[in-house]
Amino acid sequence: MATRAAATVDRCQGGTVFGIDARTARVVWTAALVIAGLYGVYLVRTTLLVMLIAVLFSYLIYPLFVQAQRRVGGRVPRTPLLCLVYLVVIALVVLAVGLFGNQVAEQATTLAHQLPTLLDPATLEKRLPLPGPLEPLRARVAGFLRDLLQGGSAEAMPFVRNLGFGLVHLAGNLIYVVVVPILSFLMILQAPVFDELLLTVKQRRNGAFWTDVLHGLNTVLSSYVRALALLSLATLLAYGIVLSLLQVPFALLLAAAAAVLEVIPVLGPLVAAAAIVGVALFSGYEHVGWVIAFIGAYRIFQDYMLNPYLMSEGVDVPPILVVFGLLAGEELAGVSGIFLSVPFLAALRMVAVQVRLHRAKITSAPTVL
Repeated sequence: MATRAAATVDRCQGGTVFGIDARTARVVWTAALVIAGLYGVYLVRTTLLVMLIAVLFSYLIYPLFVQAQRRVGGRVPRTPLLCLVYLVVIALVVLAVGLFGNQVAEQATTLAHQLPTLLDPATLEKRLPLPGPLEPLRARVAGFLRDLLQGGSAEAMPFVRNLGFGLVHLAGNLIYVVVVPILSFLMILQAPVFDELLLTVKQRRNGAFWTDVLHGLNTVLSSYVRALALLSLATLLAYGIVLSLLQVPFALLLAAAAAVLEVIPVLGPLVAAAAIVGVALFSGYEHVGWVIAFIGAYRIFQDYMLNPYLMSEGVDVPPILVVFGLLAGEELAGVSGIFLSVPFLAALRMVAVQVRLHRAKITSAPTVL
């Protein structure tokens, strides 16, 4: 009897119970839980996306709220002060839309009506503005652009069709425009609860590591959102003022499009520059060279001076990873994936840095004999 019991214990300790390997069972069970969790995330992906956008929006409003708190010195309760900040932001947005929204809408309507004429290959050679030395090459340049338009139109149709479906889907979910500010309002209001949560996490095992990770995520996201908003605003002002002074057709519309595309790193500014030069070129604008020179000078200033100044070191993601993240994000989640790919990569990079730092601390810690 004792020998049989000992054999049973040996089988259990070896990982086999009733012919089933216990370690394999644990691995299968863990994999099943992971798959179930991923499937649950997929089912609520729209809700999670709205929450992520609300988090980013709260990072945009929170610095204004902190500045308002410093100004009033605690004399105004938290909730009324936050409401006041939101009212100021909404008033500024309404004012900007009232001043420039009508002009941008009119230019967009005019461009939509004139677009078939601007892209007409039959009249392109006559309308094409070229400097004197390139006049003998007018027919060749016009032919090259004509072939480019004819070949690109067929390839662009699926993109335009998908964009139309995306806009229809967005129009059916305009409720999120209201939900996102409400969620961000509640998140900012509950910021002290998050601070208490950090203190609780710090007291647990490996609490220092997770506290550093959470602080790092907070720094990365706040720096990224703040820098993105300022870069878009700078692009809107610079493009709007200079293109209007140069009397480029549809100047305000092109400036607004460039500001929106600024949220897509690397590829967004390139698409905006191509759109501005293309519209000016096909409209017969005679000073396209000045437009190209301005865009080149502004990109040098923003990419090598303004952007490094606004972006912290933790948001500095290598360009090759940015391009990979944009392509992968578009495949996984469309426009939303493109927008969220860079902060996601920056967050992963920050976590990897924290893991390396904590491993270095453990390695360099003195051994107690």
